[in-house]
Amino acid sequence: MANELQGKRIAILATDGVEEVELTKPRQAAREAGAKTELISTTSGTIQAVNGMDRADQLPVDKTVDQVQASDYDALILPGGVANPDRMRQNDRAVQFVRAFFQQGKPVAAICHGPWMLVEADVVRGRTLTSWPSLQTDIRNAGGNWEDVEVDTDHGLITSRKPADLPAFCQKMVEEFAEGQDQLQRTSAA
Repeated sequence: MANELQGKRIAILATDGVEEVELTKPRQAAREAGAKTELISTTSGTIQAVNGMDRADQLPVDKTVDQVQASDYDALILPGGVANPDRMRQNDRAVQFVRAFFQQGKPVAAICHGPWMLVEADVVRGRTLTSWPSLQTDIRNAGGNWEDVEVDTDHGLITSRKPADLPAFCQKMVEEFAEGQDQLQRTSAA
C-alpha cells in the first residue's frame, strides 16, 4: 500500500468502547496509503478504547459529528467494539452522518459490531455484508443478506467479522477507497 489514497480524507466514526485495534489498524492502513484520517465522535476530547472488555488507550478526537459533514470526506471507517456502535447509534447526528455517505455514493468500511450503525442508518436493505455473528439477525431484519466470510464487498461497502479479519479488511478497504464513489451505492441508499 503505497500512495493509493494520496489526497483522500477519511473519517473514522467512534466513541467510548471502540475496539482499539479495529480503529488503529484501518487508520494505519489508510495513512500508509497516503490518506489523511480524522477521528470523529459525539463529544470532543478523548474516547476510551477497549481491548475486548479491558480498557485500552485513550484516543484523541479530531472533530465532533456536529462539526463535520459527509461531503468533507472521501470515505468512512466504522470500527466495532460492542459499546461503541451501541452508544453511537443513539446519536441522530451520527446516524445521519453515516447515511449521508451512502446517499453520496462514498465507500464505507465497517468491522465487527460497526455494522450496527448501518442498520440504524437504514442502509443495509438489499445488500450483502458480514459482521460479528451476533448482528446477523439485526442485519436480516433490516433487509440485508448476512454472510459468514472474512471480508465482503458490496458496491463500496466493505465489511468484516472480527479483529482476526483485519489484514483482509484493510487491504480491501484501501482498494475500495482508492476506487472512490460507487453509483450503485448511491442509488441503493435513496
